[in-house]
Amino acid sequence: MIRTPLAVAAVVVSDGGFGEPRAAAVTLVTFVLLAAVGVAAGALVYRWYFLTAIPEGVAVLLGVSVVAVYLNTTSLGALVSAENAALLTAEAVVFDVVALGLAAVVSPAARYAANRLAVDVFAFSGPDGLDGDVSRIVGAVGRTTAVTLPAATAIEDIDTYEPVAAEKKAEMAERTMRFPRRLTAAELREQLVERVKEEYGVGYVDVDVTDDGTLEYFAVGSRVTGLGPTLAPGRVAVALAADPPNNATAGDMVQVWRTDPDPERIATGELRGVAGDVATVALDESDAEAFSVEGGYRLVTLPTEPQADREFASLLRNADETMATVTVEADSNLVGTTVGEVRAVVAAVRPAEGAVQPIPPRAYAFAAEDTAFLVGRPDAIRRFEADATRNETDGVAGSERTGPKSVDPDRSVEP
Repeated sequence: MIRTPLAVAAVVVSDGGFGEPRAAAVTLVTFVLLAAVGVAAGALVYRWYFLTAIPEGVAVLLGVSVVAVYLNTTSLGALVSAENAALLTAEAVVFDVVALGLAAVVSPAARYAANRLAVDVFAFSGPDGLDGDVSRIVGAVGRTTAVTLPAATAIEDIDTYEPVAAEKKAEMAERTMRFPRRLTAAELREQLVERVKEEYGVGYVDVDVTDDGTLEYFAVGSRVTGLGPTLAPGRVAVALAADPPNNATAGDMVQVWRTDPDPERIATGELRGVAGDVATVALDESDAEAFSVEGGYRLVTLPTEPQADREFASLLRNADETMATVTVEADSNLVGTTVGEVRAVVAAVRPAEGAVQPIPPRAYAFAAEDTAFLVGRPDAIRRFEADATRNETDGVAGSERTGPKSVDPDRSVEP
């Protein structure tokens, strides 16, 4: 009589393991396949629903659990029956450990294979969207909008952000994503940005897309990391073995004192981080030259109010918005446009003649040679920069001057 691999596995587990080497080998291979199938199924569902790869630890736990459940179920059946099950022998214990070990080894490989399969087959628009053969059939009858990313060489870098690696651009190049056809251009852009961020791990996405899914512009950037980008010009960060106070936190103003031979104040700076007895202090570059390698420093925390610029920099670093300064050129589309009409936030304006105007009124009209200090998303700043550039078509016969693209048509400014 021909027995299935699961039936052979049940007999081997009940008999205690390696009594029949051939049957034991078949059982172990069966357990490996069960673990792989269980992990692959879990990885596919996890990727489909959460739009990211399943954690490796969870995958290993899932693979081991599949084998453990089968071992426990079979052993329980042997105990309940009238059979003389040898479950607590050394041979049975070794067999169980080997089976669980093989499941743990094969789980990461199954996770990787299933994740790659999910990336190649699914287009993640949420739990309801698939981008395989089925979605192509649905798209053929007009129920989805297909958006194809440009080639790697056509993917731009966002100014003021760290460039994305060429390998990452090659990974996302010419990939097709599908979205519900009912979306407006703004909704399609928002979903496209979120999916590119989640699937490819980029920090920022700047895109112009039409209602039919045509990409007019596509650029990506990485989040800036490290301490350096948060330092103002002329400031440096110094790590000191200074035994900081136990309640000192980043952002506190501190004084650095040398204790040997006589107490002496060296500098005043801002505490940026504490790790044990080591403190990182941001201070003027000229003050940093007074430090020596001998050490012997102490920190004194000053009672100061939270710094608005420090809080703003921390918020801006983790947000999708960025800052930029743009000069309005003569004869550009932006001349005569008011602050309240543009999509980006105008934090200040410096006229060609005059002092800086912080938070200008919404009715302020831009003039030639004005410098605008902007806070906004990369796409809003990019459109503002394009509108602030001199219009080359002015004065050309038969040309028509187009309106500024950085203006929100839904905004109106009362005089």
